[in-house]
Amino acid sequence: MSRKMFMALLTVTALGLRGVAAQEALPRAGGSGVLDEWSSVKAPPPPPLTELRLDPRNTALLVLDMQHALVDAASRPRAAAAVPAFAALLARARGAGAFVAYSTIPRGTSADIFPELAPAAGEPVVHAGVDKFFGTELDAILKSRGIRTLIVTGTVANGAVLFTATEAALRGYKVVVPVDCMPAADPYAEQFTAWQLVNGPGTRNAAVLVRSEGIGF
Repeated sequence: MSRKMFMALLTVTALGLRGVAAQEALPRAGGSGVLDEWSSVKAPPPPPLTELRLDPRNTALLVLDMQHALVDAASRPRAAAAVPAFAALLARARGAGAFVAYSTIPRGTSADIFPELAPAAGEPVVHAGVDKFFGTELDAILKSRGIRTLIVTGTVANGAVLFTATEAALRGYKVVVPVDCMPAADPYAEQFTAWQLVNGPGTRNAAVLVRSEGIGF
């Protein structure tokens, strides 16, 4: 490399470094970043819960990822504590003749589902990541039965419940989410999920929040 080319390269490098330094010196928009504001953020009011009566002929109950490993009383106490609410809703749905479908994580099996919530004969189980429609036959199964309303339950709230409920809304289903049947690792994740379902652009016009006992058939 000639001396002339070397000096030109040094000049370009210096100009680039000055540009970076100038950018770093610029004040952040609003005087502070979002991380600085988090400690002062107040939680919004709880979203309203409603009661409703559903037609079992076009309603399906989804029980998502309620597996032994994810409903362990020691490591996931919130999920374990929610099992009675799941079981009561499941019994009412079956008693009314509503369709029931299940999911597990990708490598799960039907045998992994918590025994009190185990699938009955003929109730399908799909295996997928957080969106239970992705790469599965769930949509085809539901549409073949004329399902228009989905009761989305499961764990975790900010995982399978949020992503499956969002995809269901985008596919044109009415979505009902019982807040006592979407346990997560901590209350914040459940709070965020509830807020997102009724405020998010994909779900705000399709999702309804309820307590499980507020669902009638």
